[in-house]
Amino acid sequence: MGGGGQLTEQGETGSKRAGCVYTWEEVQSHSSRTDQWLVIDRKVYNTTQWAKRHPGGFHVISHYAGQDATEAFTAFHPDLKFVQKFLKPLLIGELAATEPSQDRNKNAALVQDFHTLRVKAESKGLFQARPLFFCLHLGHIVLLEALAWLIIWVWGTNWILTFLCALLMTIAQSQAGWLQHDFGHLSVFKQSRWNHLLQKFAIGHLKGASANWWNHRHFQHHAKTNIFRKDPDVNMLNIFVIGATQPVEYGVKKIKHMPYHRQHQYFFLVGPPLLIPVYFQMQLMNSIISRHDWVDLGWSMSYYLRFFCCYIPMYGLFGSVALIIFVRFLESHWFVWVTQMNHLPMDIDHEKHKDWLTMQLQATCNIEQSFFNDWFSGHLNFQIEHHLFPTMPRHNYHLVAPQVRALCAKYGITYQVKTMWQGLADVFRSLKTSGELWRDAYLHK
Repeated sequence: MGGGGQLTEQGETGSKRAGCVYTWEEVQSHSSRTDQWLVIDRKVYNTTQWAKRHPGGFHVISHYAGQDATEAFTAFHPDLKFVQKFLKPLLIGELAATEPSQDRNKNAALVQDFHTLRVKAESKGLFQARPLFFCLHLGHIVLLEALAWLIIWVWGTNWILTFLCALLMTIAQSQAGWLQHDFGHLSVFKQSRWNHLLQKFAIGHLKGASANWWNHRHFQHHAKTNIFRKDPDVNMLNIFVIGATQPVEYGVKKIKHMPYHRQHQYFFLVGPPLLIPVYFQMQLMNSIISRHDWVDLGWSMSYYLRFFCCYIPMYGLFGSVALIIFVRFLESHWFVWVTQMNHLPMDIDHEKHKDWLTMQLQATCNIEQSFFNDWFSGHLNFQIEHHLFPTMPRHNYHLVAPQVRALCAKYGITYQVKTMWQGLADVFRSLKTSGELWRDAYLHK
């Protein structure tokens, strides 16, 4: 393949230049789409061609072009020794001895303390998964799916039983979403290939979606959380204006695609109801077709084949389609509120080149721990710990949280914990506040 040939040529060039030294200014000048360098542990790599073949997607590496990617690289890869073999051919040199290890005046002491915290967490076994936890989680998903079908098969298809069936399926779908999320972050098995395989099963056969679509989108969210043009989760397609910066920019430019001062109201009509049944379905099918991802298509189709074989005999084709749309509608509400209460009310802005800890703490918050909150959110009520340590098994977030809180206190970084109701209400409040900022700028600036 062409990409492979280019990579080999680049590798040969890289090995010849591996003794070169560079300044941060030189590294930062290589940050375009066709010319990308980045730094990991003071080593300089040319990732221009490799980015196209990166398993996590092209954009994740591109977002760190011209920057220090050490912390992100460590956070995303559970087996650093394994991925080093992919880095070696890309090596073109290192930072000059006179250059600092961190770029753009980041706090070196904070970066080092966070690294020390991660090492301690690893030594305590907090990155080791408990197989029984995930087996029980999968078991309760299968049980819910089976109960949903049995209720209809045994007692019939009246409206009450149909609604109960849909409710059980919605719970199973949402919980399967949290499970595939675990596999996608390589947090269950030590070997990546088992995580990849089980993710395809969970998101494909249990949910009818695409693992590659989800990963390429979701890894960008983690790499540059709440950063415009880098985090796809804050790409609102001009339907909403969010944060404190974007509304003012739109208002000053007199941009009015929607009545943004009413967005906290129409959010209930076009946000939670439509994200999964409409927007995500269109996006994942476009991703599968454009990338010719027939493996993920096969996994996705296996879900719908199973679903329609189970429900067409009882509801017919039209009734079965209506049932799955209703389930997606309910699931979408669950997903939107859980994921947005941790991010939407937080800082959303353009790239500020913060260190990993500061960036994630400004863009995330936690929801109080309880058995229900843990289960309901897939442990994403510990959003801070999840973003700092995305490969950590979720059942260990509460164990590392006190150390994270202490480190934040040491450096004066706000560590926010809210009640579930406060988190949900803040989604509404943040949209209302952003809409008012837009209206003020639109009318008066």
